[in-house]
Amino acid sequence: MLRINDDIEIADWELTEQFIRAGGPGGQNVNKVSSAVELRFEAERSPNLPESVKRRLRRLAGQRWSRDGTVVIQVSDERSQARNREIARERLAELIRKATRKPKRRIPTRPTLGSKKRRLKAKKERGTVKALRGRVDRED
Repeated sequence: MLRINDDIEIADWELTEQFIRAGGPGGQNVNKVSSAVELRFEAERSPNLPESVKRRLRRLAGQRWSRDGTVVIQVSDERSQARNREIARERLAELIRKATRKPKRRIPTRPTLGSKKRRLKAKKERGTVKALRGRVDRED
């Protein structure tokens, strides 16, 4: 059981772990032991996630979201299989926590009259500077 917050808990049947060989440090051990973990979470079919959270999770997961609605997290940070497993579960929990937060709705604002006047004044001054850069006629 993976606890996300007070309302959301992910059941073990929704999570699938597969251990694969990892590159990087580990010496000869890296060729023998499958220490990297690939954690799959069936997000689309999960009864524990509200529809709004699923939509935000899909957007946040990006490439980690597969066509069949599965979130795939791969971790090969540590040499230990158990530690990589913990990290993968923590990352999934954090991703779901981010998806539970509803983004603030942006309230469009209008520029003030003063800011409009300042902008137009700056444009006029800049135009004057550029106009003075013209060709100089030599009248002897």
